[in-house]
Amino acid sequence: MPSPFIIAMTGQSLIHHDIRNSCDRGFASITDILKRADVAFTNFESTILGRHGGAPMKGSYFGCSDPSVLDALKQAGFNTLALANNHAFDLGPPGILSTLEEVEARDFLHAGIGLDLDHAILPGVKSLGGRDVALVAMDAGPGPETMYADNARFRRPSRPGANRLDVTRIFETDQATFDMLETVQTTFQSSKLERANYAQPDDPAIVDEESEIDFYGTIFRRSDTNRRKVVIDPDSALNQLAVIARAAMHGQFVIAYLHHHHWEPNWQEVPDWVQAFAHACIDAGAHAFVSHGTPALQPIEIYKGAPIFFGLGNFLFHTEKGETEWSPPEVWKSVVATCAFDPDGLLQSIDILPIVIGGEERLKDNHFHERYVPTPASGKMAAQIIDDLAKRSAPFGTVIKRHGTIGRISATD
Repeated sequence: MPSPFIIAMTGQSLIHHDIRNSCDRGFASITDILKRADVAFTNFESTILGRHGGAPMKGSYFGCSDPSVLDALKQAGFNTLALANNHAFDLGPPGILSTLEEVEARDFLHAGIGLDLDHAILPGVKSLGGRDVALVAMDAGPGPETMYADNARFRRPSRPGANRLDVTRIFETDQATFDMLETVQTTFQSSKLERANYAQPDDPAIVDEESEIDFYGTIFRRSDTNRRKVVIDPDSALNQLAVIARAAMHGQFVIAYLHHHHWEPNWQEVPDWVQAFAHACIDAGAHAFVSHGTPALQPIEIYKGAPIFFGLGNFLFHTEKGETEWSPPEVWKSVVATCAFDPDGLLQSIDILPIVIGGEERLKDNHFHERYVPTPASGKMAAQIIDDLAKRSAPFGTVIKRHGTIGRISATD
């Protein structure tokens, strides 16, 4: 019987420190898992300050990294990186160029950014573990138009950037609230030109004037209910799904990756639009779907024999001193999911190792910026992480059984 094809999935890696000098034995045991896998995957949640230079393109939550952090990820066992995320463009086009250059120099399988849209949307393909693996990576924002790759057209040159899944956030609201918003705009003599000016560098939102209003950059839609929703542009989705389908037709093992910051008020809940898009990716031919962006662990679903990781939270999360918004313990708890697939690309099992960034003792202090590497959770903490994940995954039809400090999903359950 042929050996299973092993993929280790982790949370995102927002890494600013070279962690190669870590002496933590717990972290070493995690890297052993990554090194044994055929594919060891994370999202590189940064941009490289390298030979092409660059300048900060945002104010708060800016982040860039020295090329040495890629050596640290390589030493930890990672061989596959998604590059599409909200930090990919933090240094502008020069950061895109440096990141591509440094990632390629270290022979990572990678996808999600490019010199233009035609390149950014392409899957990264590499032979790993005896299989051709294709990674398709995209970012759904929110972010300015300028951070996304674009092709040359008319008198506009091409733009390096991230591969975009184009989505729009809409607030559906009742008639009374909608009328109030219209009254506010009328009172302040809001005009289309004013909204266009304030939308720069983006274009103003396109709305159905019969039922929607562009309220200074946010779309509100008249409805019988009050709710927020995210709508995927159909053409954008079709373009991404076509890339997945072509890779699958070539016999490649396809990993579909989505990064987004359209979080639910409860960070651990799965947005409906993400589940629908994940299913569409699997239907198009992806063998696995994984998402990051929300800094917390979200449920797991098995759909048509393929694993869907709606949100694996964080693996490395190097914050700045004084950032207190990351105080919820859930930000620092995650799992390493080791997936075994049969020769046909169908899931056999997932082993789930619960981890805590910085170790369990660090959860008692507020020195978030000193939590450098994850370690395996133990005892009650391990049980709590697994049992909570199992409880939240159950509505998706997923059965997670705990064996000591390890969780397990079996395709036969």
